[in-house]
Amino acid sequence: MNAKEVIRDLFRTTDYMVTEYLKDLSDADLLVRPVPEANHIAWQLGHLINSEVQMHKAIPGAATMVLPAGWSAQYTKETSRAESPASFLTKAEYLSTYRKVRAHSLEVLANLPEPILDKPTEGRLASIAPSIGSLFALIAYHPMMHVGQFVVVRRKLGKPVVI
Repeated sequence: MNAKEVIRDLFRTTDYMVTEYLKDLSDADLLVRPVPEANHIAWQLGHLINSEVQMHKAIPGAATMVLPAGWSAQYTKETSRAESPASFLTKAEYLSTYRKVRAHSLEVLANLPEPILDKPTEGRLASIAPSIGSLFALIAYHPMMHVGQFVVVRRKLGKPVVI
């Protein structure tokens, strides 16, 4: 198994977990906060999508993906406290965009010459992902940093244990 195959496996596993933890949640469930200061799942999904597109910018030669107008401004620390359902999308809309962004990430990976994975990452992400290969791993598993928060919301809603 080579590095690209390992990274693709990370994507597959992470995407499976995201799908499983969201599959029985309603649009309204995505707006539930486990505690008052925690981010709800809708905001977290928007953040994950935005972050992934932003991380592509640190990959040499990566094709740029454009999110809908205003996306980056909608998913900031300041907007994480928004309560109005009108400020957020439906679960189907988030998942559709999430899947498009993930497919783009996998396309960028597929088109990248393998030696590039060993090149150093530049910019602010270098401290947590020192190589392009480790940056791809971060992109792949970043959603797992949030899935644990999805679990807390599921417990609050009385949903069954998924995994």
